[in-house]
Amino acid sequence: MNLRTRLAIAGGSIAAGALVLVSVVLYPAVEANLRGQIDSSLVAAADQAPDVAKAIKQKFKGTANESAFPTAPLGIGSTQLQIVPDPVQAGPSTQFVDLTVRDVEVAKGTAAAYFRNAVYDGVAYRIYTAPFPGGAPGTLVRTAIPQSDPAPTLRQLAWLLAASTVAAGLLAALASRLAARRVLRPVRRLTEAVELIRTTGDLAIPIPADSQDEIGRLGSAFAGMTAALDESVGAQRRLVADASHELRTPLTSLTVNLELLAEDLADTQAPHLAAEALDQAGELKTLINDLVDLARYGQPAFHTEDVRLDLVAERVAARATRRAAQIGFDLTCAPTLAHGDPDALERAVANLVDNAVKWSPSGGRVLISVKEGTLDVADAGPGIPDSDLKFVFDRFYRSPAARAHPGSGLGLAIVRQVAEAHGGTAEVVPCHSGALLRLKLPVASEHAEPLATPS
Repeated sequence: MNLRTRLAIAGGSIAAGALVLVSVVLYPAVEANLRGQIDSSLVAAADQAPDVAKAIKQKFKGTANESAFPTAPLGIGSTQLQIVPDPVQAGPSTQFVDLTVRDVEVAKGTAAAYFRNAVYDGVAYRIYTAPFPGGAPGTLVRTAIPQSDPAPTLRQLAWLLAASTVAAGLLAALASRLAARRVLRPVRRLTEAVELIRTTGDLAIPIPADSQDEIGRLGSAFAGMTAALDESVGAQRRLVADASHELRTPLTSLTVNLELLAEDLADTQAPHLAAEALDQAGELKTLINDLVDLARYGQPAFHTEDVRLDLVAERVAARATRRAAQIGFDLTCAPTLAHGDPDALERAVANLVDNAVKWSPSGGRVLISVKEGTLDVADAGPGIPDSDLKFVFDRFYRSPAARAHPGSGLGLAIVRQVAEAHGGTAEVVPCHSGALLRLKLPVASEHAEPLATPS
């Protein structure tokens, strides 16, 4: 059962239910109103009893029956009127409904007038019993109307309510289905677009999001999700393509050197070729490690803590001093607390320092400064050309001058990825000589927030 049908059934059920509720309230109210009208007409007929009695006496005046007042009920339309003269005695009656003890008390004036239901000659009556208006106590008047009189009206009302309920339910169901078709049209278009994306695998297919209502917001959310997914897939494809390109050169060189070694192990060039092969293997190892780190630091950190960025810089500088004794290091570090993955932050700082060491000449100095969440690393190298500034932190980017130096082109890309994962930035700061690279991180607060996932 599709959604339109369910909405149609729901709309019809609600309309029918509402009419049933109205019928449940209306029918008893109409019935009570009709009963009230009957009771009022009985009271009015009883009040006319003196006029009826006077008219009867005038009719029989001068006849043999002048002194004999008829006690049988008189038919006035559908109303029966009976005058019972004094003395009134309880007991069976052959002319109308039996007289009761209460009827006698009403005739004497010791009980109030009242209504009751009774059956006479197979007919159910609504009877009103009251003392004769304006007369001496002892005379009784009874008016009666068959209870079947309002039945046709109530029966017609019942049929009308039932037919109205069914008709309104069907009309509401039809209207709900037509309205649902129009309302759900954006949902159908959205579904068709998503199914087309699933079938073709093309994440660039536009998703309709024209309106500002909930459906439009859902379409916008789907469009944003597919755009992010398309960007992620594109980034993965570019990474694979770039990695394949970068791996091809050292693998080819390593293969050639090993083949030359295999041809003549006694060749005087064997040690040189072996050294070249080892260098190429080292480059491959570095590249693979950088690729692994690039993938790892692109994921949310599972272990985060408060990290002293100044102490991280001091440790990295100490290790770099042991590896590059020809380079001097000047540190200006103020206590700075950042919240994040300690391994990732240390790797980012190490990559910045290694980049500075690579470009600094022998005897040059690397300046490291840490203050208020900002880490600056400046080298004494030739600097960065203006044309290369916007590509410095791109993956696998190596300027023509950098190709003479060892490296994978991923070190600074890892720095930027770590910075963005921690809500910070990595940038090149213009300077007069050398290159100044800056890593900016939010200073840790008392209640640190979880790391963001980079896009």
